[in-house]
Amino acid sequence: MVPIAPTGFHDAYLFDLDGTIYLGDDLLPGARRLIEELRRRGIPVRFLSNNPTKAPAQYAEKLERLGLATPVGDIANTVATMTNWLVSNHPGATVFPIAERPLIDALTQAGIRISEDPAEIDIVIASYDRGFTYEKLQIAFDAIWFHRRAILVATNPDRYCPFPGGRGEPDCAAIVAAIEACTGATCQQIVGKPDPSMVTQALAGLEVDPRRCVMVGDRLGTDIELAVRAGMSSALVLTGDSTLDDVLATPEAHRPTYILERIDRLIPSWDELGWTADEETR
Repeated sequence: MVPIAPTGFHDAYLFDLDGTIYLGDDLLPGARRLIEELRRRGIPVRFLSNNPTKAPAQYAEKLERLGLATPVGDIANTVATMTNWLVSNHPGATVFPIAERPLIDALTQAGIRISEDPAEIDIVIASYDRGFTYEKLQIAFDAIWFHRRAILVATNPDRYCPFPGGRGEPDCAAIVAAIEACTGATCQQIVGKPDPSMVTQALAGLEVDPRRCVMVGDRLGTDIELAVRAGMSSALVLTGDSTLDDVLATPEAHRPTYILERIDRLIPSWDELGWTADEETR
């Protein structure tokens, strides 16, 4: 299998961030000129992230620092999707978030009641939490297993968060696994990629058909699977988690539409623009 690039433009582009647009504090090669060219053509660009440890405004600040100034409204992450999902599907519920400050702040601002009393918790929210403790696990256990009243939901399905240099940190799936292991419960809802609710939020306000849009990312199980479930085209960029061997091991129906060695290969008119493959522009 060899890389496959698109031959035309789509109506809107949805991009993963970590491993796709940047890695750590550096833009990946071609990311800046790609985004600038899409914006020059008036094509909507939106950014999606499963990382709930930052608010959308923090992502906007980082993108601006990297030279890609972006309105907060163009960024959808699991802080926003979890908050919106709770407001839409469980109004009035009392929740216990095993999460970091951005999600807790968003829930509070939305008027969602938070409690650490297992006897009144309706929903335990598992998230990427670097402050996870046995005490938090006990509260979740009591709310779900002892009081038998709470359900378990999660912000994202990622097992780990990749870092530059091949390192990483345990992510939300590790918290979910701990709670499921001791309670016997099953997580009932995951709002992050690959759940199509991420596409709904990202495309809100745009009069575009998701079938004419493309989701771009570095992970088959989240980014590409999101596109499959939402009926979108997809592009896997080989600058992050998944490899060509991973694609070959994936059932054909769940493979990406395009495979890119670098992200600016999304642009089909390289000759017209005078771009070269060996250019290491950011």
